[in-house]
Amino acid sequence: MWRSIASATLNLFLIALVLVAGLILWGRAEFTSQGPLAEGVCIDVGKGASLSAVADQLERKGAVASGSLFKIGLRYQDKARALKHGSFLIAPKASMNEIGDVITRGGANTCGSEMVYVVGVSRVMTAYRTMDPATAQMREEFRFAANEDAPEGFETILREAGLRHRVSIAEGATSWQIVKALSGIEALSGEISSVPPEGSLAPQSYEFVTGAARSDVIAQMQARQEAILADAWAARSDQTAVTTPKEALILASIIEKETAVADERRIVSSVFSNRIRKGIRLQTDPTVIYGITNGEGTLGRGLRRSELNRPTAYNTYLIDGLPPTPIANPGKAAIEAALNPATTEYIFFVADGTGGHVFAKTLREHNANVAKWRAIEAERANQ
Repeated sequence: MWRSIASATLNLFLIALVLVAGLILWGRAEFTSQGPLAEGVCIDVGKGASLSAVADQLERKGAVASGSLFKIGLRYQDKARALKHGSFLIAPKASMNEIGDVITRGGANTCGSEMVYVVGVSRVMTAYRTMDPATAQMREEFRFAANEDAPEGFETILREAGLRHRVSIAEGATSWQIVKALSGIEALSGEISSVPPEGSLAPQSYEFVTGAARSDVIAQMQARQEAILADAWAARSDQTAVTTPKEALILASIIEKETAVADERRIVSSVFSNRIRKGIRLQTDPTVIYGITNGEGTLGRGLRRSELNRPTAYNTYLIDGLPPTPIANPGKAAIEAALNPATTEYIFFVADGTGGHVFAKTLREHNANVAKWRAIEAERANQ
């Protein structure tokens, strides 16, 4: 009798074990499989929000089939206490696992609308973008330049609840240009007491809230550039001709202004490193232009012969070595190129007519390349 009872108990235990294992496998499959959303939705995670509240919201909006299973999955992954505050876009067909990553990863909010202030080298643009739930992509509604009138309703949009703001700085913008642009953004507050040192601001994208201090945005840019420079300096090659982090910034700013072609940066860097080692003057036009403008806007025309012959601290046709300061704010890629130049014997380069440059080892080769470029310029002038 006892043997029969023990056998029956064992069978029940095995059956229960199989059921539990099957339930776990089913739950795991449900947690990682495509979700029920046909279109993207926005999920708001408030400060201190509980996992239960977020799971209920997800189930209510149709992002998950089971809020309970979603909670179990996040607890199993030890993410129940890792929820990040913000508004997040849940993409169509996103699995529970993917949703969990979105709301616990943090970073910039990904849902709603945003005002983007694009600070370029020659102009400043303001763009208003909204999220298209059907495609999970931001859609630009309008764009206008700093010297143009804002569209009707712009002031109302600035007061829109949940509107995000982001300033995007282009590589090669000067500190004066960046300060002028920030001063014109109505969503920011406070004054910038002085123009930061040239080269000290990282050209990247920075998100801020309405009313943020302009000085705080500048501080973020400076901290980011310091970190980029420190990392690049630690990984520098012995091929570089610069000897200090300051010199690295100066050379990087020249590289930034000389080429926008990613594949050319390290080659351009090699030209300047070779020239510095050989004691040949850099003879680069962007430094001459900076000596004329002091970084306050663009020259807007070609250099005159008299300007090439005019002595300034930045005229690398007349001074030896690097100019005293950077001539713009270089991006990460230009800084890395300055500290890790390609290994070449090039001493010269000139535009090739396609947006890039052609390089030369000797003056004879260079003169031939210059002649070709002059012919291209003449042909374009006659068109």
